[in-house]
Amino acid sequence: MPDASASADPRAMEAQAPAAKSGRLLLTGSLMAATFMQALDTTIANVALPHMEGSLSATQDQITWILTSYIVAAAIMTPLTGWLAGRFGRKRVLLISVAGFVLSSALCGIAISLPQMVIYRLLQGVSGAALVPISQAVLLDTYPTSKHGQAMAMWGLGVTLAPVVGPVLGGWLTDDYSWRWVFYINVPIGILAFFGLLTSVKDSPRIKRNFDFFGFGVLSVGVGALQMMLDRGEIKDWFNSPEIIVEAALAGFGFYFFVVRMVTAKHPFLSLALFKDRNFVTGNMFIFVVGIILFATLVLVPPLFQGLMNYPVITTGLIMAPRGVGTMLSMVLVGRVAGKIDPRILIGFGFALSALSLWQMMGFDLQMDEWPVIWSGLTQGFGVGFAYVSLSSVSFATLPPQYRAEGTAFFNLMRNLGSSIGISAVQALLTENTQTMHSSLSRFISPYNPALHGFDLHSTQTLAQLNGLITSQAAMVAYNDDFKIMMILSLLTIPFLIFLRVKAPRPGEKPEIVALE
Repeated sequence: MPDASASADPRAMEAQAPAAKSGRLLLTGSLMAATFMQALDTTIANVALPHMEGSLSATQDQITWILTSYIVAAAIMTPLTGWLAGRFGRKRVLLISVAGFVLSSALCGIAISLPQMVIYRLLQGVSGAALVPISQAVLLDTYPTSKHGQAMAMWGLGVTLAPVVGPVLGGWLTDDYSWRWVFYINVPIGILAFFGLLTSVKDSPRIKRNFDFFGFGVLSVGVGALQMMLDRGEIKDWFNSPEIIVEAALAGFGFYFFVVRMVTAKHPFLSLALFKDRNFVTGNMFIFVVGIILFATLVLVPPLFQGLMNYPVITTGLIMAPRGVGTMLSMVLVGRVAGKIDPRILIGFGFALSALSLWQMMGFDLQMDEWPVIWSGLTQGFGVGFAYVSLSSVSFATLPPQYRAEGTAFFNLMRNLGSSIGISAVQALLTENTQTMHSSLSRFISPYNPALHGFDLHSTQTLAQLNGLITSQAAMVAYNDDFKIMMILSLLTIPFLIFLRVKAPRPGEKPEIVALE
């Protein structure tokens, strides 16, 4: 029987192994490029906004719609990913998503008015929403369970590094070329990703499911209204604005009717089976906190150095780069030890490092040099890498393959919601605490204060200088308070690791993750 002998021949197996390995590497690299491109656009446009105002004839309030339109569109479309992948196949959805993202990026680059830019950014968000969850599902199905940690480590570089690289790349492209290159940069990356995916991705079986229009509709209303409320709350003074009250009410009703629909409908938009897996539910709670810690810190640090310490955009980006280096190093390390060490230890270690980095940030002051930022960023990047990779594999280890597309979509939705809530919360606290501390420090401006002897407190110029110093110190204290709150949140999350169940392995076996029955 020649076929049997050939298949059993070690030399034949060795000949086939490199091909399979090279195919996986091409697939992983292409998926990394696609997710990097999508994640990059969450932060790369931020630094270019002031330059866009003049070109698009927009006010400072109007220009934020360039960010809001992308975030809201991506948030609404992310939960739809599971149904699209089942109905049309993962390969087709991936290729259409990449092509749509490249086309909409090019259109953003040539936009000549604010309405055009908002429409093209909406298309970008709609196209890019499926890239991260489907890429994650494809990798989990392509690699054996024993190599899920390594696969998630390689793929996770794109998701976690892109938001860190975004401000640096955006600042460089805007300063040296034009803000339009912030969007053009996606074109070559997307073309390479498209052809790589075209040749390496195998199509998935089609699953015919009834589409729950009502469930999707109320979830879209809930997610979209929440994103709008969080994004515009600070501008509109939160619940003192009728707009924010309406958006909060819509978000509450949307989520309420979605939960009711999911529990009562015969074919709900999201399968209830997802929430019967303890590891999946616990993993989503942890990734929600990761979204808060990672993205809220990325939002706080650049204005701290550009606004309070007058650092240039490029310099700020460079001193934040070690955060990405730490993430990369930790992901490589986790990929090597995954399956050999209890994943709860890796996740706990990651959150402990994140808490340590935030403790270091609590010591920031206006006289420091760049080294405290470098060391704290390196520590936090290291911690995020440990936590993210382990969570990405553990959360889906016990989930049946037919639920992975839905599961990865919900997983990424929770990460995005965590980042949105975290960013809004820390910015609101920053503004409030700055005002409170400014009021407290202002009480010391008095002729009876010995420290102010020699100052002409009747001079308008002197009072303006003192007010500037007080504002800077008040803002610094408010930043430290934000870092303290996130540190406490990191530490409070660690005990919930007990809800991840792992069987004790026999000698020579790897740890096995156990689902909740």
